[in-house]
Amino acid sequence: MIRHIVFFSATDQADVGRIAEKLGMLGDIPHADFFEIGLNRKVDQLGSDVDIIVYGEFRDEAALAAYKAHPIYAQCITEVRPLRDMRIAADFVSARPA
Repeated sequence: MIRHIVFFSATDQADVGRIAEKLGMLGDIPHADFFEIGLNRKVDQLGSDVDIIVYGEFRDEAALAAYKAHPIYAQCITEVRPLRDMRIAADFVSARPA
């Protein structure tokens, strides 16, 4: 299984909810086995740069690639990119079953 985690920060804190709402459209892409959007609660004392987290689980790299190739993914990038500051993504193979 591939776990896909993306961290975002908003350029303007007033846009955090709007960014999260727009990222929610990614949940309509059928290739993820599990998908969710979360807002960072910012309780970690050492870092609170992240505002929004996208988390997805995919059967394999082909499913993740299909997710990223979907037209909704491209639409989401177009709508979110102007509102965000930082974006950090990580994909890793999990040895643990979902």
